[in-house]
Order: sequence, then structure tokens, then C-alpha cells
Amino acid sequence: MIGATDPKLSVSRQCRLLRLNRSSYYYKNKPVKPEDLKLMRLIDEQYLKNPSWGSRSMRNFLHRLGYKINRKRVQRLMRLMGLEAIYPKPKTSRPHPAHKVYPYLLRNKVVERPNQVWAADITYIPMNRGSMYLVAVMDWHSRKVLSWRISITLDTEFCTEAVEEAIKRYGAPEIFNTDQGAQFTSSEFTNLLKSHGVQISMDGRGSECQRKIDPLRQPNFDPFFF
Repeated sequence: MIGATDPKLSVSRQCRLLRLNRSSYYYKNKPVKPEDLKLMRLIDEQYLKNPSWGSRSMRNFLHRLGYKINRKRVQRLMRLMGLEAIYPKPKTSRPHPAHKVYPYLLRNKVVERPNQVWAADITYIPMNRGSMYLVAVMDWHSRKVLSWRISITLDTEFCTEAVEEAIKRYGAPEIFNTDQGAQFTSSEFTNLLKSHGVQISMDGRGSECQRKIDPLRQPNFDPFFF
């Protein structure tokens, strides 16, 4: 994009026009050291065996193999490889004892067209300080994310806002499926669906209904697309 040999515009001028830091233009990626490549291979092999291991466990593992390495270096290598320990996340779906639970309507049902069945789920997003929650509404036929909202609390409002936006854009579905979380069993949420003539379906607790969506793991999910 930047022409270093342009006779009319200097590199500095081009960087200013593109709002690009000049140091970024001159930066050259450094090749990974052979020793780091060896450590990364060992980390990768061990991560496949124990995906729950974090940087501390991985550092101790490498120490047992005779490598003198500190935790910060292990963290850097794991970040470079995109590895993160798998561990239980905070529960995003807590049932409310006073809320009505609706039956699961999708057992053996063939979803064959858009707007036949929608689903919603809440995903926990860890941050450097605290956490946030993402709710996404998805069409089960196309796997398209129809709307989404982010909140710092697990309230009902951000869930109803996401559903209202999806209905406004695409019309109401025939069936809406969720888990039994308090946000989805609340009167605000269920009344919204009823007002549009939508049938309410809820996953059974601990049953075979494990087709919940996780918006962040959908291959085509890009919140900034909207």
C-alpha cells in the first residue's frame, strides 16, 4: 500500500495520510527462535493430552523435562500458539424456581426452512477486569446470527432487546428455543414471544437436548458484520 520509491510522496507523508504509525511500516517480524519452536512443539503435544493445563502446569512439565523456563515465557509461547487452558466457566443459565418452564418442542423435528426455529444462548466473555455476557439469536436452519447484545450483568433486558431487533428485521419465527435460564423463563421474555404468536421451547435440564448454540464458536459469527 505504501510506495517507498514514490517521488512525490515520502514514506512519512504516506503514513500520515493513512493514519499509520511510521514505526509500524518499518517493523519486521522476527523469526521464532529454534529453541522456542522446540518448546512450542512440546507444549502443543502436552496440551492435546491435558487441555486443562495452564501456564503453571506447563512450566512444571517443562521443568521435569530439564528445561529452565519461567512462567512468563510459557505464557508468551502459549499466547503465540493461541492456547488457553480449558476450565469451567461461570454459569450463565441459572433457573428461577418461580418461573414457568416450557416443554421441549424440537425432539425429532426436522428444521427445513428459515424462520421455522430460532434459538438464543448466553456466552460468558472473560475480560482483563471482570467479565461481560453476550446473547445471540440464531436461525437454526441457516445458522445465521440474527441479532446480538452485550451486557455487564445477566439481566433480562439485553436478551429481550436482541429478540426484538431480530423480529423487527426478519419477522417472528414459528418456534423459539432456549435453555431454562432465568432470563429466558422470565415473564418479560416469554410474554414478548407470546405477543408475536411464537411457540416457546426449552431444553430439558440434563436431558439429551444438547443442541444449544454458542455464538462465539460459530464459524461465520462476526458481530461487527451487523
